[in-house]
Amino acid sequence: MILFRYLTSEMLKTVFAVTLTLLVIIMSGRFVKYLGQAASGDFAPEVLFWVMMYRLPNFLEVVLPLGLFIGILLSYGRLYVDSEMTVMSACGMSRRRLLIYTLIPGFITAAIVGYVSLVVTPSGIQAYVDLLAESRSEIGVKAAVEGRFRIDKGSGRVTYIESIDRNDQVMKSVFIAQPEPIVDGGRPLMSLVTAAQGRFEIDSKTGQRYLILDDGVRYVGQSGFMDYQVTSFSQLDQLIRDSEVKTYRQELDGKNSADLWRSSELEDIAAIQWRISLGLLVPVAAIIAVSLSKTNHRRGRYGKMFPAFMIYMVYLVCLNAIRDAIAKGDWPVFPGMWVVHLVFLVLGLILLYWDSMLRHWWLNWRRQRG
Repeated sequence: MILFRYLTSEMLKTVFAVTLTLLVIIMSGRFVKYLGQAASGDFAPEVLFWVMMYRLPNFLEVVLPLGLFIGILLSYGRLYVDSEMTVMSACGMSRRRLLIYTLIPGFITAAIVGYVSLVVTPSGIQAYVDLLAESRSEIGVKAAVEGRFRIDKGSGRVTYIESIDRNDQVMKSVFIAQPEPIVDGGRPLMSLVTAAQGRFEIDSKTGQRYLILDDGVRYVGQSGFMDYQVTSFSQLDQLIRDSEVKTYRQELDGKNSADLWRSSELEDIAAIQWRISLGLLVPVAAIIAVSLSKTNHRRGRYGKMFPAFMIYMVYLVCLNAIRDAIAKGDWPVFPGMWVVHLVFLVLGLILLYWDSMLRHWWLNWRRQRG
């Protein structure tokens, strides 16, 4: 029990440090991305904190298995280099017992990852999508950027606002340029609108967002041609069609796990297998980490880090590839992703007992020769 507490303490301290470091790195990159989107007016800056919080479980379910994997490699590697593992082995610590001691916290971690993947992450992603949709439909002038040209990649719309009165929620000197829909094979036309001021309004019946422009001119035509349509207006209402905030993967990942389990759609089956696989990944990765953590003074504690990390990455890539193949119908639902776990479980056990199997084979060969 003393050895179990000591090994678990050493491992969990390293796992916590590695997981926290990886989480900070990933969230920092995402924060910069979301900060840029908020600055360009994709959503209000006020929701940035909640966007990060709703995405946190999604990051954690991927980072925690990797943190455990690296934590085992680093903590056990140090014990091997400092000869502590040698002393434990001399006192009766077998490789089987070491594996059992490692898998106890490993299964607890797998349960946490499974709960996060099956329950917390879908709720977080759905709340994230709903938050962005609500923010884009309500923020109006709050997300507008003054003194800068803004390009909407989805619609090709270019917007420029000279100044904004935040108190009255009114934009001054508005310029909008956007391509017009091509009708019956006609010429591609461009619409240019200039207005003295503008504001956003929400239709109380439909919930759609409109841009209301006052005292302006609208030009429709094509560069190089003289047949421009020029329209002066005292008020112009334009429907704002916001880009879709929910992607294909987000729509699947935001579904309830129970609904995915009951579904017969290939995409839903692939999604639920992926969520379960993230939990199964933890004990299998722990076995591989225990087998590759054995080192000596000459190799150092980082001697097997690169091959171990490559095996882990191949493991993840295979799971992701099988998920896409199942969704497309190119891979059978059964064995599905479970065959990948089985292959890497066998690989981990072979790596763990390779020295023993090689020694056993060598002794049998010597007896047969003798």
